[in-house]
Amino acid sequence: MHQIDDFSFIDGVGKALKQLQDKGYLLVLVTNQSGIARGYFSEAQFMQLTEWMDWSLDEDYGVVLDGIYYCPHHPEGKGEYRKDCDCRKPKAGMFTQAIQDLNIDPSQSYMVGDKLEDILAAEAAGVKTKVLVRTDKAVTEEGQAKADLVLDSLVDLVKYIK
Repeated sequence: MHQIDDFSFIDGVGKALKQLQDKGYLLVLVTNQSGIARGYFSEAQFMQLTEWMDWSLDEDYGVVLDGIYYCPHHPEGKGEYRKDCDCRKPKAGMFTQAIQDLNIDPSQSYMVGDKLEDILAAEAAGVKTKVLVRTDKAVTEEGQAKADLVLDSLVDLVKYIK
C-alpha cells in the first residue's frame, strides 16, 4: 500500500495508541516494505504515505510516533533492493536498531504484529511480550503458539495493559 486514498485507520486504533502513549509506552512502527524492492512503488511514495499517516495520527489523536523503521529489501527484489538483509523481518535488525536508538528496554516492551514474522523478529530482539492481532491476514497455528497473547484488535491491548 502506498496511496493515501487507499489507507484508513482501523476503528479505535488512534484512540488506543493515544492511551498507550499516555501510559508511557513508546510507539514504534517496524514494517517490511517489499513493494519497494519489487518495484510496485518507490521509496519516496512509501515515505509520503508514512509521513501523512504520522501527521494524521498527531492531528486527529494527538499521537506522535517515536520511531518509524522500514525495510525496503527483498531477496527477490530489483536492483539495489535485492538483498538478504538483517533488517527484514523475521530477522531482528529493525527491532535492535529501534531498541538502541530509542533506549528501549525490551524486557518491558510489547510488540504488536499480525504475522509470524513479526513475532519471530521480536523474539530474536528479546522483546518480552509478543502480541498477535487478527487482521485480514490469516493467523497461523505457529503464530498463535509463538505469541504470548492473541487479540482481535490493538484496541484490546489497552484493556489488557491496565
